[in-house]
Amino acid sequence: MAITKENFGKMKDGRAVHIYKLVNGNGMEVEIINYGAIIVSISVPDKNGEFKDVALGFDDLDSYLNRNMYFGAVVGRHANRIEDGVFELNGVKYQLVKNDGPNHLHGGLVGFDKVLWDGEIIKKDGREVLQLSYLSKDGEENYPGNLEVKILYSLSEDNELVIEYHAVSDKDTVVNLSNHSYFNLQGHDAGDICNHELKIYADKFTAVDENCLTTGEILDVKGTPFDFTELTPIGPGLDSQHPQIINGGGYDHNWVLNSQDGKLAKAAELYEPSSGRFMEVYTTKPGIQFYSGNFLDGLKNCKDGATYGKRSGLCLETQFFPNALKHKHFPSPVLRAGDEYNHTTIYKFSVKK
Repeated sequence: MAITKENFGKMKDGRAVHIYKLVNGNGMEVEIINYGAIIVSISVPDKNGEFKDVALGFDDLDSYLNRNMYFGAVVGRHANRIEDGVFELNGVKYQLVKNDGPNHLHGGLVGFDKVLWDGEIIKKDGREVLQLSYLSKDGEENYPGNLEVKILYSLSEDNELVIEYHAVSDKDTVVNLSNHSYFNLQGHDAGDICNHELKIYADKFTAVDENCLTTGEILDVKGTPFDFTELTPIGPGLDSQHPQIINGGGYDHNWVLNSQDGKLAKAAELYEPSSGRFMEVYTTKPGIQFYSGNFLDGLKNCKDGATYGKRSGLCLETQFFPNALKHKHFPSPVLRAGDEYNHTTIYKFSVKK
C-alpha cells in the first residue's frame, strides 16, 4: 500500500489543503483531504473488474468549503444530535449552538468537518498510514477541554479502508466521532440506492421524534421496516407508512448493535446486485446510524458533474447512540480527563458474483 500527496487548493486564509491518495496492490484507491478529514473518493471494482467511485462528493475545495453536506467528513466533537443543544457534565450546563432545528448536530457550526487537520504519512506495523491531527481547544463550539484528536486512515490488501479514532482531553468532556461518507455501490453518480440490499447486525433500534431526535425508547426491529437482520432491499421500507419512517423522512435512525463489548465486530453488510459490489462494516462502537439520503435534493455540479437527487447515497455511521447525554441507559459519550478515546471502524469492499 502506498500513499501520495498533492495540493488540493487553499483555505481563505491561505493555508494549503492537500489530497492524499491511498492505493493498494489490487488497484483500489481512496482519496482523502485534510480539510474535514474528508474521504473524497473510493474506487473499487465490480464483478467484471470495472472500477467505479462509490463515494459521493465534490471535485474541488470551494464546493467542500461552501456546500455543506458532510460528504465523507469526520463529524465531531459529537456526531449526531443533542437535544436542545444542551448537556450537563459534572453539574455544569453547556449550551451549544442549535444548528438542526431545535437541536445541536455534528459538533456545531464549525465542527470537525470544517477545520483543517495536520496531515502526515507515517509508518505503522510496517505499512504507510495517513495520520490527521487536530487540537480542538477548550471552549471550541462551547465544548469543555483541550481535545487532541488523531484520525488514522489506512488501506489493506484485503480492500479494507480502516479508520482509527484517537482522542484525549485535559478536562472531562464528551466525544462521539464518526465518518459521514455517502455510499452508492453502483457508482456515486448512478442514481438512487433503493435497489441496494442491507443487513444490520442488530435486533433493536432507537426511536426518534419528528425532529429525528432519539426519544430514549428502544424498539424491536422484528415485524417492522427496520428489520435488516438478513440482506433486505432498502426501497420497500422507504415507502412504508410506519410512524418511525414518517418521523425520519425515510431511514435516519440508530441501530443498537448486537455486539456491545467494545470489541471489533461486524455491524452491517451492503450489497448492490447489478454491480455485485459488496461492502462490510466492522466497528468497536455500540451503534450505527443508517441514513438513506433523505435530504439530498438535486444537488448539481457535484463530482464528475453529477447531480445528487434524493437518496443518491446512504450513510452507515458508527457511533455512540444519539442524544445519549439525555438518556442514561444509552452508552455514555463522556470522556474523562486523561482517558483515551479509541475506536476503530472498517469498510471492507469485495464482490458477490
